[in-house]
Amino acid sequence: MTANPPGKSPVTLLGLGAMGTALARAWLAAGHPLTVWNRTPGRAAPLAAEGAVAAATAAGAVAAGGGPVVLCLLDDASVGTAVDGVDLTGRDLVNLTTTTPAQARARAAWAAERGARYLDGGIMAVPPMVGVPQAGGYVFHSGSRELFEEHRETLAVPLGTVYVGEDAGFAALHDVALLSAMYGMFAGVAHAFALIRREDVDPVAFAPLLGEWIRAMAGPAAAETGRRLASGDHTTDVASRLAMQVAGTPTFLDTAAGQGVSPELLRPYFALMRRRLDTGGGEEGLTGLVDLLLG
Repeated sequence: MTANPPGKSPVTLLGLGAMGTALARAWLAAGHPLTVWNRTPGRAAPLAAEGAVAAATAAGAVAAGGGPVVLCLLDDASVGTAVDGVDLTGRDLVNLTTTTPAQARARAAWAAERGARYLDGGIMAVPPMVGVPQAGGYVFHSGSRELFEEHRETLAVPLGTVYVGEDAGFAALHDVALLSAMYGMFAGVAHAFALIRREDVDPVAFAPLLGEWIRAMAGPAAAETGRRLASGDHTTDVASRLAMQVAGTPTFLDTAAGQGVSPELLRPYFALMRRRLDTGGGEEGLTGLVDLLLG
């Protein structure tokens, strides 16, 4: 059990899944008084043994605890269910539940109607990264800047904080944007390993080659895309023209066919490249493809 040093802000935490439990332990380790609630009460018992106060109901947790009320639940519907009928007047809600931007904006309006300030959050970490600064995990926050500044120190205990704007939907938007890029990267990794799968190539030895190549490409590509989208210039000093890249795509498809690998992860992107080329983008790089995705 950790003693609570003077001046440590109390925290109320609703939701004790793997991430919620990791957050709870980080606040407890830092000496913050912590009140917890979970729909399945048994999950609160280990934390109670470590110094947390386990509330029987969400309403009881909100009423008993001070400081920010942090929600880390399954989805937006779970948030509504958990705090249905709970008096939130004057409370500060920090919602770390994964939601869409539209749900976050609606939840911010819902909180305001109930007399609460609202801050949304998108967690860019997995539970083992929580409370480990060198792991690099952080949380996007958006919504009330006043609330964020007031609780910044407390919110930064488990994970770093990155404030992205007053629009409550921006944290979820940044979260899903980065995770979408991650899944695109995972798709490429899966295809690469599939190509070597039936060959006498050691996947363990291949892995660092792949990882280093992705790191070398991803950072500069993201920076270039941001610059070119901001300027609208997709052609100046292009290192690899779209026309040339499209011309090379049959090699990738033929290699996949020769290795007995489905091209289903490559074809959609190659089709997008072809569409941009057909509309006159041959002198561009790949940055112009972004606008083709806009409805």
